[in-house]
Amino acid sequence: MEVTEAIRNRKSTRAFLDKPVPDEVITTVLECARWAPSGVNSQPWQVAVVTGETKRQLGNALAKQRADGETPRQDYNYYPTQIEEPYIARKRACGHALYSALGIERNDIETRKAQWMKNYHGFGAPVALLFFIDAILEKGSWVDMGMFIQNVMLAARGFGLETCPQAALAEYPDVIRNILNIPDSKKLICGMALGYADYDDPSYQYRTEREPVENFTQCYS
Repeated sequence: MEVTEAIRNRKSTRAFLDKPVPDEVITTVLECARWAPSGVNSQPWQVAVVTGETKRQLGNALAKQRADGETPRQDYNYYPTQIEEPYIARKRACGHALYSALGIERNDIETRKAQWMKNYHGFGAPVALLFFIDAILEKGSWVDMGMFIQNVMLAARGFGLETCPQAALAEYPDVIRNILNIPDSKKLICGMALGYADYDDPSYQYRTEREPVENFTQCYS
């Protein structure tokens, strides 16, 4: 797949086929991603690949936290505590596009809740990737992690795979660390669903908009 096509056509996939991803393909995707740049070649990325029974156990544990009304306790604030325009409008448009594609009305609280709970099982993907970073590292290394995670998503497309980066999988990091026996010194950035997309699912039939280049670029000469 040509690289610009991989970038432009990538989307957060929320429906996957019940089809396993070969271990060697996962390894090759990560082998490609490891060539991401990082400050002083620090290579801060650490990845947990979760499949099978462990993935099912992890998803059930996270879903139970949400169902029991436990307050999310992320290792960091992904979203701002106070939000303003243009971010409010973009957030609303994103949610509206998804739920409209699924045919879920705004006042259908229970169906919306059920859709949200699919997050914790990676929307049926056979693989969950969890991205960790050492707590001693600073914001520059978190930027490096973003470049690595993007490499994962683009490399995956080269193997006919799709992904969904998920902040929701980082809502209860202590639960994940406990199940996977990962020390508290490793901070969870996000998770990612990885698998073969169900392209016929209604959730795949929409795209979020992007601002044109001139709206976010200033040129100087």
